[in-house]
Amino acid sequence: MSDKPREEQLAYSNLMGKMLDEQARRQKAAKLISVIAHGLGRTDTRGPEGAGEGPLTGLRAVDVGCSAGFIADELALAGAKTTGVDIDEPGLAKARARFGDRVDFRLARGEDLPFEDGSIDVAVLNHIYEHVVDPEAVVADIHRVLAPGGVLYLGIGHRWQIIEPHHRLPFLSWLPQSAADRYMRLTGKGEHYYEHYSTPAGLKRMFAAFDVWDYTLPVLADPEAFSGGDVIPAWVGKLPEQALAATLPLVPTYVWLAFRSPARPAGPELRVAPRHVSPPRHR
Repeated sequence: MSDKPREEQLAYSNLMGKMLDEQARRQKAAKLISVIAHGLGRTDTRGPEGAGEGPLTGLRAVDVGCSAGFIADELALAGAKTTGVDIDEPGLAKARARFGDRVDFRLARGEDLPFEDGSIDVAVLNHIYEHVVDPEAVVADIHRVLAPGGVLYLGIGHRWQIIEPHHRLPFLSWLPQSAADRYMRLTGKGEHYYEHYSTPAGLKRMFAAFDVWDYTLPVLADPEAFSGGDVIPAWVGKLPEQALAATLPLVPTYVWLAFRSPARPAGPELRVAPRHVSPPRHR
């Protein structure tokens, strides 16, 4: 293992240009809002831009790791009273300049969220846990601030993904730290591999306090309904459920919806239903 300690990734939006890709970020937001709306049994409709009417109307939402604010802005446009939190000061400055009239952006760490216990209805943690120093602490604080009927949307990669998404190197996330650092240097990608992914089993442990439902297969089976048509070919949705399930170990990103309290997805029946990952294990 490398003896270099993990540090906070400050100004991440300046380091990773795709965080400023507005079209891609808003497309991701459409997917996560459709999953949240289905889980909560809310109609996925949208009023005119800025009208504050939509599937999340009346809810309080937080985007943890909001960076430049595109996803937080979409949560607000879907009707939620929204806060975006991050340690990325340049990203927050861009977010406030564009969306500060709709979203409350705050400089804060995920393990020390500036909210009272049980005060949040919807939390989003989209491709964030691998970047933070102490993901378990972040997850615990999200659990603290969620209301009993609240949900946490999770877009999460895992260690066994074939192509590491940040540096586009095969099997990078599989390697021990020292070997990953050497791989980065040999390929000219950097001096140090910062991101740290958990195995699927580790992810289950990380979110054990929640009641977790896996929406990965429903999104693959009906990409149009879940706004996934930008990355999922139409033919994938025609595969039978058994064939889709066989591909799950190769899927680089899982789409999970984690309920604060024991619950079942309340939306209409789907061709492929969400799968129960694990009931909550309260300590």
